[in-house]
Amino acid sequence: MNNYEAVLIFKADMADSDRTDLLERFKQIIGQDGEVTNVDDWGKRKLAYEINYLKEGYYYIVDFTANPDHIKEFERRLRLSDFIIRYMVIRKED
Repeated sequence: MNNYEAVLIFKADMADSDRTDLLERFKQIIGQDGEVTNVDDWGKRKLAYEINYLKEGYYYIVDFTANPDHIKEFERRLRLSDFIIRYMVIRKED
């Protein structure tokens, strides 16, 4: 299993409960074949440039361990979500 870090940017106009539920769903997806080690809530921040006419986003940094095969499925589910503006998953060096 490898260590990964995911940066998730949610739409800023989401309700807090909806955003929390969606984050929990993504944590469960990771938990199917890995383990979430840390979630860092950066809060609402201004985007560097507009994305689909949005100027703000809600940032989460998620540290987790998973098998490399599971990352493709995780990224596929992130792409399918209408509430994720951008995401980036990187492998951390040990």
